[in-house]
Amino acid sequence: MGKRYFCDYCDRSFQDNLHNRKKHLNGVQHLRAKRLWYDLFRDAAAILQEEQTKKPCRKFLQTGQCDFGSNCRFSHMTEQDLEKLSAQVQGEQRSKELRQEGADVPSGTIEDWLEKRAKRLSAAQSNSALPEKPAPFQYPPGWPPVQDLPPSLQAPPPSGWPVPPNLQWG
Repeated sequence: MGKRYFCDYCDRSFQDNLHNRKKHLNGVQHLRAKRLWYDLFRDAAAILQEEQTKKPCRKFLQTGQCDFGSNCRFSHMTEQDLEKLSAQVQGEQRSKELRQEGADVPSGTIEDWLEKRAKRLSAAQSNSALPEKPAPFQYPPGWPPVQDLPPSLQAPPPSGWPVPPNLQWG
């Protein structure tokens, strides 16, 4: 059957050869899917700035649908959507300013989590400084009793224990 290439952006696979891969990676469907994926991680301020420069899409306002979708050069956001986005951007800016001023950040933030994690790691490292005793050797469950095992499968005795002459190692 041959190798297959799976595109994570488009969620499809095809026979992997130079021609097919090049054709797919330069295709409109792939470029749209890739752009949509990266748009999910864009900064809200950048999205707001871009949407404010666009004119409203007449087709989208009339019918609620647009044939161009995310590739439309006009804005598909309503006034309410723009207000919500603007409020989100202002909230992000306020929290960033608070962090820069050194003010207390509200609980539940990444900084709190990182502090707790650092404390746990330092406590674990200080506890691990104590020497640990090695666990005694135990055979897995279901093995026959030790005396029934051949000498090659028996564990060597701990150092310092006398070894019976019939079980000499070596």
